[in-house]
Amino acid sequence: MPLLAALWGLSGCSKQQTLQALFQKSTPHQAYARQLQQAGLGRRPGGRAWLAAADQALRDSLVVALPFAETGYFRPERPAAASYRYAVRAGEQVHVSLALASGAGARVFLDAFEVAPGRVPAPLASADTLVLDFRYQAEADGQHLLRLQPELLAAGRYTLRVGREPSLGVFPVQGRADAAVGSFWGAARDAGARQHEGIDIFAPRGTPVLAAAAGYVTRTGETPLGGRVVWLAAAEHGNHLYYAHLDKQLVTPGQQVRAGDTLGLVGNTGNARTTVPHLHFGIYRRSQGALDPFPFVRRAAAETSPPPTPERRGEFVRLRSAAALGPTPVAEKDARARAAALLPKQLPLLVVGQHGAALRVQTPDGHEGYVAARAVVGAAGAPLRRLRLPAAVELLTRPASAAPAGAALAPRTSVVVLGQADDYSLVRGPGGEMGWAIL
Repeated sequence: MPLLAALWGLSGCSKQQTLQALFQKSTPHQAYARQLQQAGLGRRPGGRAWLAAADQALRDSLVVALPFAETGYFRPERPAAASYRYAVRAGEQVHVSLALASGAGARVFLDAFEVAPGRVPAPLASADTLVLDFRYQAEADGQHLLRLQPELLAAGRYTLRVGREPSLGVFPVQGRADAAVGSFWGAARDAGARQHEGIDIFAPRGTPVLAAAAGYVTRTGETPLGGRVVWLAAAEHGNHLYYAHLDKQLVTPGQQVRAGDTLGLVGNTGNARTTVPHLHFGIYRRSQGALDPFPFVRRAAAETSPPPTPERRGEFVRLRSAAALGPTPVAEKDARARAAALLPKQLPLLVVGQHGAALRVQTPDGHEGYVAARAVVGAAGAPLRRLRLPAAVELLTRPASAAPAGAALAPRTSVVVLGQADDYSLVRGPGGEMGWAIL
């Protein structure tokens, strides 16, 4: 009861703390961790395990490709944090959303980090239960990590979605989309003497060229390469947008514009006079120079509908044959994957998430990874054996001698063995009691 009372105290002020987090430097996750310590829970086994899981998630993440969707499961008896690492390009907007199943009243923390070898993860964006849908822009190419962790003793199911979107809300040419891009960043120019610092968007002469972001016009003019040009300083993120080869310019320096306002008309002035009309669109950032504009305007990838699979979250399964635990939902074929340690087929695996035809599972020692749904059988439907206990047995919460007991079974009780981890058997009693024991 003292533990529950302390947790109720933390939960009771979660709404106020969530709103305060908008004006404070600490994230909701950091504030909750601090409250655990202040309440003395950080020194108790559950609190220590929760803090350790949060730290471990930053060092040991699963690798996914965007867009990504997964359904998951919180275990109240074993604090854990899920983490996902994904590649980003400068200019992309990452969209994160989490939906809790009905009846799941748990407080959940979402934290996005920038990660790089040899560096401490740098916080990018955070949210908790009141706002479980947020977006943030990638400022540079690299790797990001999303950590998902519920409050202590939380139980329930959830669906997580992470996708990429263009950070510029308006495409630079009216009526066109990224399919109209015909020449990309880095293409050779002038027989290889220079590289293309932008993208070319093809459209009929006179098509309106639009402000892709709100800002003000810093410069207009005519140059030998760009022909008639417009420079726009975007109000956010410090980017300068460059529009070239215009047939006409319809704005003047110093003019304030909104996203979607017309800046000029598509043409082929400058060194594009021998080509069909198109807009050369570039993005520049102070101290970084030219950036690839395509991630800024590329439309969001459609989320694929995963094939229907049985609901298995919270279920124990076993492998049909020994197999490796994969770091990604898609099977890897490189040498590192082939050299990975194999899990024995009698080892029980707890399903904590589903991603299409892949299951995210947790081993008895707490490691997580993915296995194919077709590669497992339900442990309850195909137990290793059935027996009557010759003596009273305590069922431990983990396959370790120091683990606390969660239940006890009397002599002559009929049980089923769902799996084996070294000397320990995962046992289920007639009343649904479950735990580990040496038989």
